Amino acid sequence: MQQTALTLAQETAADWWEVEALYDLCFAPGRSALSSYRLREGVDPIAPLCLTARDMDGILAGAVRNWPVRVGEHEVILLGPIAVHPTRQGEGVAAMLMHRCLAEARSMGHARIMLVGDAPYYGRFGFEKLTGVEMPPPTNPDRVLGVALQEGAWDHLRGPVVSMRD
Repeated sequence: MQQTALTLAQETAADWWEVEALYDLCFAPGRSALSSYRLREGVDPIAPLCLTARDMDGILAGAVRNWPVRVGEHEVILLGPIAVHPTRQGEGVAAMLMHRCLAEARSMGHARIMLVGDAPYYGRFGFEKLTGVEMPPPTNPDRVLGVALQEGAWDHLRGPVVSMRD
């Protein structure tokens, strides 16, 4: 993995369209139809946890957004989407964004983060399969992963993931 000089910063309103274009480039055209997007509709992301990674020329290399959701009465962060420009993959950009998100969320006092993704990849950041936490269909339950930012944060937490607007 090549190390690269990138600057991580909180996403601004001026970044929005560029980040959206990156998501369009990196994900399938129907990405907004996924269950995780339905949970985000009408809800503001957690601004301090929406990050961009730019090179020394200001070119966007990657981005991540995070959203508040609930499981029962408990607030949970739904991480994603996280994307890296195809020309920057393999440079550790996603790992930099992920480590910063986890550290920032922990410092802000959040207890837990979840995402929908590949366990072998996200396991290196401490994410594990969540048993009993149900994303809206048609999400594959094996891809529902979480990490505790505070000890025991996922213990006994069960139920459907719902939007903060509900």
